[in-house]
Order: sequence, then structure tokens, then C-alpha cells
Amino acid sequence: MSFDPEAVNAKYRAERDRRLVPSRAALRDLFHDERVARYLADPFAAPVQREPITDDPDVVILGAGIAGLLAGVQLRKAGVERIRIIDRAGGIGGTWYWNRYPGVMCDIESYQYLPLLEELDYIPTRRYAYGEEIRHHLQAIAERFDLSRDALFHTGIQRAEWNDATARWAIHTDRGDVIRSRYYVVAAGILNLLKLPDIPGMDGFRGAAFHTARWDYGYTGGAPGQPMAKLGDRTVALVGTGASGLQALSPLAQAARHVYVFQRTPSAIGVRDNRPTDPEFRRSVEPGWQKRRMDNFQSIMLGRPVDTDLTDDGWTKHYAAVQNPPRIEGADLAEFIRNAERIDFEIMEQHRQRIDQLVADPQTAEQLKPYYRYLCKRPCFHDEYFDAYNRPNVTLVNCPTGIERITEHGLVVNGHTYEVDCIIYGTGFEAEVTPLPRRAGHEIVGRNGTTLAAKWAEGRSGTLFGLMSHGFPNMFVMPGPGQQSVVTVNYTQLALLGAEFVGATVALLDKQGAQGFDVSARAEADWVAQIISTHVDASGVMSACTPSRLNNEGDPGAIQARDTNFGRGFGDYFAYRDLLENWLAAGDLAGLDLL
Repeated sequence: MSFDPEAVNAKYRAERDRRLVPSRAALRDLFHDERVARYLADPFAAPVQREPITDDPDVVILGAGIAGLLAGVQLRKAGVERIRIIDRAGGIGGTWYWNRYPGVMCDIESYQYLPLLEELDYIPTRRYAYGEEIRHHLQAIAERFDLSRDALFHTGIQRAEWNDATARWAIHTDRGDVIRSRYYVVAAGILNLLKLPDIPGMDGFRGAAFHTARWDYGYTGGAPGQPMAKLGDRTVALVGTGASGLQALSPLAQAARHVYVFQRTPSAIGVRDNRPTDPEFRRSVEPGWQKRRMDNFQSIMLGRPVDTDLTDDGWTKHYAAVQNPPRIEGADLAEFIRNAERIDFEIMEQHRQRIDQLVADPQTAEQLKPYYRYLCKRPCFHDEYFDAYNRPNVTLVNCPTGIERITEHGLVVNGHTYEVDCIIYGTGFEAEVTPLPRRAGHEIVGRNGTTLAAKWAEGRSGTLFGLMSHGFPNMFVMPGPGQQSVVTVNYTQLALLGAEFVGATVALLDKQGAQGFDVSARAEADWVAQIISTHVDASGVMSACTPSRLNNEGDPGAIQARDTNFGRGFGDYFAYRDLLENWLAAGDLAGLDLL
């Protein structure tokens, strides 16, 4: 495959520059703008009226998604009885409670992404499970470990404040509750703040409008996995071509009279090759199979050799190859970089050629092609997306600089108004590296009235292991990107590790008769120094990328060294896991001041 690096990079720069517009990162204020409240309302369950609650449980967990559930599971195993999960959603699931749009599925292999498969003796029905199956599995976990009984749903935490005198957290909610707990676990998740673009005129649109994370089946008809019968005479605008938009397109195209797809930047969309689970797979599994499969996948993601690729999908074949280009014996740095560029180009060229093979109209095919390096945007995988553009009722509206404005009747691009009955914002969520205080969505007040937001402002974040923070006693934060832990493509694996640490640490504290802990200032400083020492500034590389949530919409320099990972790049998951397990095995709670 012919590769002219200068020509390729020039093309990539040109495509990037088309998208570097001042208003690119403009988002609606979800916290203070009352006009967007309708986009946040729960269309799946009505809030139940109840009296405010005053309670004193052992643990409060913020979040009923995968991270919060797994923390609850491990605390149950540690013997903790009184656990209250609090979530703004109407039930269990986190992202999978809210994401019920048609076509939604995981893009990590189900056999690894769905947690606790062995404990629940469950095998997913498909290689990549649809959202409803994932949500039902998470509900099954909650039922198995009795985590729903004391949960407070449709409830938002407004303030969490530590009290030294009582050695308790006081959790105040928007339902008037005051919950005083011994421990507080912040499991906000990494994709919990829906992203709503700020487009001039959008509040004046007279038709229906909603976000994919609040799908309105009352308007579209149907239900997850069922036809949307009410769209047959309606024209729909689908804004966004990331993971949410591309998964929703095919069901929309089958249901609506016409669909206009508004694309700012095309995604790199590889083959998903989804299929039903082979019955032989269930018969072949042996104890410990899920952990071994996760470790195998994570090894490949980190460039470690394995005997067999158990997953064998786009992540292991393409993402891993670009993330970990091979070392060439005797090659200097320039040769290594050039070889890495060639590998990246060849993979992206395969993606572009696939579009030519699947999309009949040459102009549409060209507009769908991604011209940037593979890691500039989170890659996507799908088997039906490109076929949808061969339907006469689907039109791609390519708008690299975004939508100009929205009128009462439609969306304006290049001076042309596309009149529609409905606007669906398939614009996803704020980036995984969104600071934890923002993702938590409430004020967390530690010792001496210091808030977590103030302590972590302007690159001053500080933790021990990315899981605890000095001045915030008896508080655990579940690990996540940009939080001084590590990154895993399969977030479930990291959430499992964090949950095991939380449960085991609480058990150690109980064994020693301690009322709790605070991280020592010295231990936190030592950990932060380790994070900074391995940081590699990739802002130069990422600034050459097309704007995306992975490079802070074209401003990667805003990412601080402290807000990174244990180990270079994504971090060293296995070394991190060993460190945590050894710390727990030592049993002396080193680095903690006991209360």
C-alpha cells in the first residue's frame, strides 16, 4: 500500500483545520440552565413521591452503574450490611439505564464487559450485547446482592460534607434527605454527563427534540428492540455520528419517512462482526474464564505477548497495533515513528476502502471517510451503519464547522434549511477525563471546609492510588481516566479492581478496629510524584489530531501532568493491580492515618 507521509499528513492537517472553529466546544449548561431541564427528565420511570429520609447507614454509594454496583457487591462480601446507593436515575444501570435508544449495544466484547458472569452463571446471548440485555444483567447483580432494597432513585446528591466530630459523612439530597454514613463511595462513572451542543436558535424549534440518552419512545413509538411505528410519516434529524448516532441510524432509517444525518467529523468505523453466542462457548468455559479473558484482552491492549488472541476483534487487531507499534531491531527513533505512521495509515486506509465498498454514492462515501490518525477519536465498530446510506430515505449532511443555527422548523447548514419534525441529539457524553468534581455533580466538602473541586482545581489533583484523597476521610473514589490510576479500554475490568480494593480496605479497617482513615499528606505527595514522573506530554501529537473529546476538542495542552495515569500513556494496569493487591496483602494500611 503506497504511503506518502507528507501527503497524508497534509491531508490530515487540512481536515483538522476545517474543524477548528471557535464555537466547537460550546455546550449547554446542564446544571443551571432551566431551559434544558426537559432534556434531562427521565422518560422511562416517573419519580415516586416520598417523605425525606434521615438515616445512618454504613456506606453511601453515589451511582447505580457498573462501578457503583461492583463497589456494593464487594462491600457486601466484606460483611457491610447497611448500604444506600443514590442515583438520579429511576433504577439500576447507570449509562445503561439512560441509553435505551434503538440499536444501542456495547462495543467491548460482552463476555468481558458484563461483570460477574461466572458468579451469576450467565453467558450473554450475543458477542456484543444490546443495551436491554446489559441493563437486565446489572439488575440481576443488584438483586443477587440485595443492593436495590435501600437504594434512593430519582434522587440527586446536592452536598456531601465530612464531620470530624461524628466521623461521618452528611449526605444532603434534592429530596430533603439527610444521610449520615461512615463511608462515602463516589462512583459517578466515566460517561454520565450527556453532552448537549449549544446551537443558536435550538430552543425555538417547534418540533420534538431529545437526546439519545433520554430516548422518547412516546414520540417514536416502539420500545428497545421493537419497531418505531410512529415515525412512518415523520422526517428526523440525527445530530452526531459517534457511537450513539451510528448505532441509532439503522433503526431510524427503517422507521422514519426520511432521516437527515448531520456529521461534523466522521468516525473510524470498523467491522463489529456481531453474532449470537455459539452454544459451544458455554460448554467450553472453565472456572476463572472471565478474568483470564479480560487479562488476555488487556495484555494485547498494552502490547504484551499472548499465546492466543481470545477476543480477535477490531480492538485487538487495529487499536492495539496502533497503540503499540512493534520495535524494529536496529531502528532509530525516526524510523520507529515512520513505521508507526505507516501502520496507522494502512489501518485507516482499510477503513476508507471499506466505505467505498459499502456506500454506493461516491460523494457520500467520500464525506464519510475519516482523515486523521486512528487514535485521534475513539474508534467505533458497526455492521449496518454504512448500508443505511444506500437507502433513499437517508441523507448525509456534512458540516465540518457544525450546524449554523436551528429555526422553528429545521436546521441550517451552508445557508440551507433542512425542515424536520424531530431533532435527535446523538452527541454522546462529556469526555472520560472530565474532572471528577464535575462528574460527581455536587459539592464534596472535606476537612476544614475544603471542597474537592477547590483542592483539585487547576491541575492540583491529589490521591493515593487514584482511589482516596488526603483531607477527605473515609471517602473512596472509583478509579477512572485522568484520575491517577490507569486506563483500560474495558472499563469493567478497572471497576472490578477498584471495587475489590474498596471492599478489602474496609474489611482491613474493621479488622483493626478503626473507625476510618485519612490519607497521609506524605503518602499522597509520593503518589503524585510517581504520576508526574512517568507522564509523557503527548499534546504535540494530539494537537495534530482532528478535534475530539480525546484531545479536549483541539486543546490537548489543557491536560495537566497530575491528571494522568500510573505508568506511561494509558498506564500499566498489571503493575497497578499488583501494587494494590500487595498493599492489601501487607495489611498494614500503609499511607493511611487511622481514625
